[in-house]
Amino acid sequence: MYNRFAQVYDELMADIPYENYLAWVVHEVGNLKGKQLLDLGCGTGTLSIPFAHMGAHVTAVDLSQEMLDQASEKAQQEQAELNFDCVSMTDFATDEPVDVAIIAIDSLNYLQHAEEVQQTFERIFSVLQNEGHLFFDVHSLAKIEAYLQGPFIYEDEEVAYMWSTEAGEEGHSVYHDITFFLKNEDERYERFEEHHYQRTFPLEKYIQWLKQAGFTTVTVEDSIFGEDHFGLRHFIHAKK
Repeated sequence: MYNRFAQVYDELMADIPYENYLAWVVHEVGNLKGKQLLDLGCGTGTLSIPFAHMGAHVTAVDLSQEMLDQASEKAQQEQAELNFDCVSMTDFATDEPVDVAIIAIDSLNYLQHAEEVQQTFERIFSVLQNEGHLFFDVHSLAKIEAYLQGPFIYEDEEVAYMWSTEAGEEGHSVYHDITFFLKNEDERYERFEEHHYQRTFPLEKYIQWLKQAGFTTVTVEDSIFGEDHFGLRHFIHAKK
């Protein structure tokens, strides 16, 4: 998963308003200078890098080494100091307590079982400082249904894809089968395929599991990414 996808990920995610995510975290936490920040499912580091520029000590975690390689290259280019860890968000470890943890851009939806989500919440709670923060977003039930309206087609001068979807065996889950055509230096297109599986749960389940893990305050927003995304993602802030 994500082996070749890492090469085209940033281009395909160009319409995501990452700056809104940054503003949300800063609004809730305040000055990040000197804070220990854990970016789980960091992808190519698109959020990790600006958080580091704000003065946070960032550990960027992802299960894909290819994603981390892209993140490392970007961090060097943008002169951002990051620590990297190639591990699942269910199994990460930290050397010291964390002030802020983030699971951005529906990364949590790649966990297939409720027990894995609960384990992740419990592990994050255990490493957070008192009054530490967890920020994450997940697909709404409506977003999973919208995915099933595919296929979706995208094309520009460098990359094209056909994105087919199929309902998964579990409730509120979806299989993504994506065929890419990526232009090489010789102007020829290389074809490769990616296969992904995502699952979401009712919002009340996420809130229940957070409180069971020990979080004292849980707030939910649906408008962090603006009107075009309203009702398709739940943005959740939990505080220890």
